[in-house]
Amino acid sequence: MSGSYHRLAHQVLRRHFPPDIEEEQPLGMIQACSSSENDLSPSLVIWMLIIIGTECILGILANGFIAAINTAEWIHNKVLSTSGKILLCLGVSRIGLQSFMMLELTLSSTSPQFYNDDVVYHAFRGCFMFLNHCSLWFAAWLSFFYFVKVADFSYPLFLKLKWRISRLMPWLLQLSVFASLGQSVLFFQNIHTMNCNSIFTPHSFNSTRKKSFAEATVINLVLFLNLGIFVPLIMFILAATLLIISLKRHILHMKSNATGSRDPSMEAHLGAIRAISYFLILYIVKVFALFLYTSNFFDINSPLNILCKIIMAAYPAGHSILLIQDNPGLKRAWKRLQAQVHLYFKK
Repeated sequence: MSGSYHRLAHQVLRRHFPPDIEEEQPLGMIQACSSSENDLSPSLVIWMLIIIGTECILGILANGFIAAINTAEWIHNKVLSTSGKILLCLGVSRIGLQSFMMLELTLSSTSPQFYNDDVVYHAFRGCFMFLNHCSLWFAAWLSFFYFVKVADFSYPLFLKLKWRISRLMPWLLQLSVFASLGQSVLFFQNIHTMNCNSIFTPHSFNSTRKKSFAEATVINLVLFLNLGIFVPLIMFILAATLLIISLKRHILHMKSNATGSRDPSMEAHLGAIRAISYFLILYIVKVFALFLYTSNFFDINSPLNILCKIIMAAYPAGHSILLIQDNPGLKRAWKRLQAQVHLYFKK
C-alpha cells in the first residue's frame, strides 16, 4: 500500500515538477497540461469526437425523455411524486452535463489555445464539476429513496425515515445543489493551485523530507478536491447493498413458502436485484473515471485520459437507458411513444 501511495504521488509530482522547472512554478492539481505534449492525430480527434458525441447525444435524448415525462406528469396532475422529482432533477442535470461535455470537447479539440486560457479553462472545469456533482448526488438520492421505500427492515429509526423521506427529499435535493456549488467553487476560484514554496517546508529540511512532505500534500489535495464525489459514492454503495440484501432475504422467504411454479413476484425481485447491481457497477466506474480525470494522473492526451472521458460520457446515457427499461412508469411511456412513432411512419 505504501509503495503504491508513493508511486501515485511520484506520478503527480513528476507531471507538475519536471526536473528542469524551478521550485517557484505553481502546483496546479487541476490545470491542463501543455497541449503541445503528445498532440493527438486528426484522425484520433475525429474518432474521439464521434464516440463521445454519440454517447452525449444518446444521453441527452434519454434524459430529455425522462425529464419530459415527469414534467408532463407535473403539469397534468399539478403535483409530482417524490421519485418523479428526483428523476426530473437527475434528467435536467445530465442534459446540462452532456451538453456541456460536447461543448468542452469541441472547444478543446478545435480551439486548444482559447480553451487552455486560464480563465476559460477554470470556468469550464468549475461548471463541469458542478454538473457532475449534482448528477452524482441526484443518482445517489434516487438509490437511497428506493432503498428506504422498498427495503424491509424493522429498526425504529428506519421506519421513521420511511415515513418522513418524502417530506425530507426536496430539502435534501436542494442541499445537494448547494454542496455541489460549494465544492465546484474551488475550481472556479483556482483555490486548488498552490505555490511550490508553500508546500515545501523551510530550507532546513533535507531533500528527502521535502519530497515526502510534497507527496503527502499532493495526495491530500487530490482527496480534498474529490471529497464531493466520495460522499454520494459511499451513500449509493450502502443504499444499493442494503436494498439487495433486503430483496435477497425476501426472495429466500418466498422460496421457503413456494409450493408450485415460480412466482412472478419472485421474478420481479430478481430483476430488481440485477438492475440495482448494474446501477452500482456503472456508478462506481463513473466515479473512479471522474476521480482519475480531475486529479490529472495522466497526460491530457494519453489513452487512459481519453478512456476516462469516454466512460464519463457513457455513464449518464447508460444509466438513464436502464432507468427507462426498469422504471414501470417510464417503460409504459416509452412503449406509448414507440407506438405513436410507428403509427406516424406507417401513415
